[in-house]
Amino acid sequence: MTPRTPTPAPRAVTGCLHLLTAGLLGLAAARALAGGGGDALPAALAAAATGAVYAAGPLLPSVGRSRPATALWLAVLAAAWLTLTVLTRDGVWLAFPLYFVELHLLSRRAGPAAVLVTALAAAAGFARHQDAPGVAAVIGPLIGAGVAVATVLGYRALHQESEQRRRLLDELVAARADLAAADHAAGVLAERERLAREIHDTLAQGLSSIQLLLRAAERALPGDPAAAQGHVRVAREAARDNLTEARRFVRALAPPVLDDLPLPGALERLCATSAERYGLPVRFTLSGDAVPLPAAYPPALVRVAQSALANAAQHARARSVEVTLSYMDTEVALDVVDDGTGFTPASVPAAGSPDGFGLTAMRARTAALGGTLTVESAPGRGTAVAVQLAVPRCTVPGPAGARGAVPAAAATGGAGRP
Repeated sequence: MTPRTPTPAPRAVTGCLHLLTAGLLGLAAARALAGGGGDALPAALAAAATGAVYAAGPLLPSVGRSRPATALWLAVLAAAWLTLTVLTRDGVWLAFPLYFVELHLLSRRAGPAAVLVTALAAAAGFARHQDAPGVAAVIGPLIGAGVAVATVLGYRALHQESEQRRRLLDELVAARADLAAADHAAGVLAERERLAREIHDTLAQGLSSIQLLLRAAERALPGDPAAAQGHVRVAREAARDNLTEARRFVRALAPPVLDDLPLPGALERLCATSAERYGLPVRFTLSGDAVPLPAAYPPALVRVAQSALANAAQHARARSVEVTLSYMDTEVALDVVDDGTGFTPASVPAAGSPDGFGLTAMRARTAALGGTLTVESAPGRGTAVAVQLAVPRCTVPGPAGARGAVPAAAATGGAGRP
């Protein structure tokens, strides 16, 4: 059977209990010697013996850990105390600290029972030294026993409540640590996804366009050196743009195309650059009056347009592309329409494959801003990519203005090269 762990007690309380016991034993011995008589010396010796047995308890490691050892020590202590009580009535006062010792070391049932027996023994010992025993001889020890039991039970209740609160705090700390770890893991995954989208929409697309340009230059040689030189020049510009993008990733800033332009100008510049890079007409159209948008909108729209243009040129083999930015009363919309070979949207590869990440990245960007992305396509009928983002009320534009169409390849000013 597993030994019972004693009720925990603060060191201050234990120290006070030891001092009280030592003081009462010293008082009993001193009063016995001062009173004289035949029982004076035996009473003093009994007090010393009781003190020795009491002092041995804290020094014995088995007391409080082993039930048999604890019971044996308490029995010897009780025998020494009873001997002292028989020899002098002052020994009765030792019953009060004994109550606490018994309640501290014994179980919840055995402790109060031992206290009751000790109280009755104290009452009997006190009555022995009285010529006419009265009710007070019984009431006094019983009241002391009641006070001791109530004190220990109250302390145990407080201790249990404190332990329960400590466990709850430990569980709360553990839960917060688990939540922090989960948030960290989610943040790491979100950052990886964001970097994957950025790399796909910029560096990967740029490197793919460089490869196409270099292939075109290779095919132009040696018959048309001028055309080959033009392809190489555009490839170098694309490489320069990719280098700028890579440096921008390190600094975690917005896309370079937004450095000094609003969203319409940035898209117009992107269309002009794409027209020169891919060698196909790209036309930009602005509908409505431009209004300030949340800071996250322009980079996302530029990235979606950039990815859609790369798909139209590299995969759909489009002959022309229309890019339209529309400011409406409650939303801003971006439409990229090409006349390429088209595809079946349901047959797009999964996000993990190199060919299927573009549309997945567009959807993720749009969903992160609470918008919607629609892809309409069919084999041989081209592709239309439409993004719609809600405009906050503080930026709702006035009446939409007339549409303006600017050929991207012929744009000037804001449509220059990045």
